[in-house]
Amino acid sequence: MKLPESNAPSLFDRPALTRHRARVRDDALFLHHAAVDEVQDRLSMVNKSFTAPAIVTPFRQIWQDVLPEARLVADDEVLDLSPGAHDLVIHAMALHWANDPVGQLIQCHRALRPDGLLLVVCLGGETLHELRAALGQAEIEVTGGLSPRIAPMAELRDLGGLLQRAGLALPVADTARLPAEYRDLTHLMHDLRAMGETNSLSNRMKRPTRRQVFARAQQIYADHFSTPQERLVATYELICLTGWSPDESQQKPLRPGSAQTRLADALGTKEGKLPD
Repeated sequence: MKLPESNAPSLFDRPALTRHRARVRDDALFLHHAAVDEVQDRLSMVNKSFTAPAIVTPFRQIWQDVLPEARLVADDEVLDLSPGAHDLVIHAMALHWANDPVGQLIQCHRALRPDGLLLVVCLGGETLHELRAALGQAEIEVTGGLSPRIAPMAELRDLGGLLQRAGLALPVADTARLPAEYRDLTHLMHDLRAMGETNSLSNRMKRPTRRQVFARAQQIYADHFSTPQERLVATYELICLTGWSPDESQQKPLRPGSAQTRLADALGTKEGKLPD
């Protein structure tokens, strides 16, 4: 499938992202295991059996035993999905690295059969807000400038809107916050490196950061985002999106004015005029 070409500059450096992912440690992928739990919880609440699932993921080893019959697909710009081939598509912990997130959702929608389910788990805008604040303030104080360090991640409402833009029905978006604690800033940075989530922005600074920036960021972080035990708190926000490929069997909203019973009658009250 060929998507329309865009002249917009790429937000993310995909070759850099690939290099970062190549050095991950499986024991550091706790966010991906949390995403597995979120997906399993939501599938358990769906009164439907799926026989042809596909999972879009950068880390096959996390998902290969979750749905053994699923087709595992890399999160490339153009997804290796055939139109109408699946009744379930899971986009797992990769949408926050997509240069064209709407395009990713559209491709997933095209791969669904009528009444098929798309389930997306990705990082949301609250992720690492503590690190963003500490590094930003430190860099301004030390260098007088500010460079792109943490990828801009979408908010819950924005991501919910993307489902509708992709043509999916019955969209639902919700969020879960996962706090983690670290000894210091170096510990946090090493963990991000081990999970392949370090800076892959196209316009990231290419030269080494001055040590004074990190020293000042550590101080700011400890002053504002630490526990009584002097450990640094880092927030990870998992956003879960669900949407269905439209089908005639799905519940439709009532047309305005089509209700057969007045709200006042249902509540046992009398209608009244609002004050002027």
